[in-house]
Amino acid sequence: MQRIAIDPSQIHDREIALTPAQQHYLTRVIRLQTGAQFEVIDGSGKLYVAEIALDRSQPPGTTTARIVTIVASDIDLANPRLPPAITLICALPKGNNFDDIVRACTELGVTTILPAISDRTLLDPSPQKLQRWRKIAQEAAEQSERRTIPTIGEPQSLQSIFSQIQTDSTKYLCEARGDRPHLLQCLQTQTSTHSQIIIAIGPEGGWTPSEIDRAIACDFQLVSLGRQILRTITAPIVALSLITAAIDANTRPQVLI
Repeated sequence: MQRIAIDPSQIHDREIALTPAQQHYLTRVIRLQTGAQFEVIDGSGKLYVAEIALDRSQPPGTTTARIVTIVASDIDLANPRLPPAITLICALPKGNNFDDIVRACTELGVTTILPAISDRTLLDPSPQKLQRWRKIAQEAAEQSERRTIPTIGEPQSLQSIFSQIQTDSTKYLCEARGDRPHLLQCLQTQTSTHSQIIIAIGPEGGWTPSEIDRAIACDFQLVSLGRQILRTITAPIVALSLITAAIDANTRPQVLI
């Protein structure tokens, strides 16, 4: 079933006021007919099943949607423990590579992405870039059938981001060189009850010594992603894959045979 993302303000008395772009996509692009059903997420974890309907109070051809079913929130009722939120701090790479990072990490379950301007960052993103990243996150959430859309923060200096980090979190900073424990080893051996996992990925050329010192002062644990030197676009995907796999392993209900 096709899935789209909406803003919660579009819902009024089990009716969804579709935007012109959403109307065009549903009725012209994927050609849903009146009465056809599709899925809707509002970014908060709720999932709805809605059906296409004609809005007779508006000009002819105006399409609306009627909510048929409200599905439970995104918490497994058999295992109600809420998994930790995942925050990715990622130094902005050159070009449009951050587009791919946002898309892939959204599919992998990231909760928040904080674009960081590090000492070696060369990109000076425009406000249009932020709008584009948020649009990519929404589309990736729809495609991967997530019920929540990750938050994409405005680009900030690394020092500013560190100053806003919650103390109740498990924090890792990936360093390409140096004798550091592997992230996988840390995830397997450290049983954390923290509500948030924060992972920081550096720019091309890596973190500077002063940035590493700053991270240590903020209780980040320095970790490795392996012996190979990964590209900035690859490292977040590897890190998120390891974290989500560890979370799934810890929160999945045990099946007794």
